[in-house]
Amino acid sequence: MSISEIKICKPKRGQASQIYKLVEKTKVLDLNSEYLYLLQTTHFKDVCSVAIYEDKVIGFVSAYMIPTEPNTLFIWQVAVDEAYRGNDLARRLIMEILQRDELNVNYLHTTVSPSNKSSIRVFEKVASFYKTEMLNEEFFESSDFLNQHEKEVLYKIGPFNK
Repeated sequence: MSISEIKICKPKRGQASQIYKLVEKTKVLDLNSEYLYLLQTTHFKDVCSVAIYEDKVIGFVSAYMIPTEPNTLFIWQVAVDEAYRGNDLARRLIMEILQRDELNVNYLHTTVSPSNKSSIRVFEKVASFYKTEMLNEEFFESSDFLNQHEKEVLYKIGPFNK
C-alpha cells in the first residue's frame, strides 16, 4: 500500500456503517449510535473526514463547530484502523478539515484522556504545523461520567494563520 493511494475526504451517508464498525473495532473510543454516525455523514459532513483505501473506511474524524464560538472547531473522535496506523493518518484527517476553503476555523479544541499519549502527539503536530500554541486545561473529571471513564483534558490550539 502506498500512502498516496489513501483518499481523505468528506464522509458520505453510505459510509456510516463502516465508520460505526471502525470506531467499535478501536475498543478505546466511546461507541455512539449508528444514527449519530448517519448524522455525522450528512448534517456534519462538512466538518468531518474519512480516509478511504480500496473503498474501505480506514480512518475517521468527527467534529463540529462550537455554537458559542463560531470560529472554533471541536474534534470529537479520531479513529484509525489498527492495520493502517503509523502512516500519519490521524493528523492528515484533521488537517484536511482545517484546510477546507469553505470553513473559517481560527481555533481547534479537543479533549483527550491523559493516558492517550499518541493522540496528544497528533495534536502537537497540528499546532507545530501552524506554528501556534497548544494550551490545556481541566475539562471533564472522571466523576462527570456515569461509567468508569478517565478524565478528559481540553486542548486549545490556535490561532491559525492559514
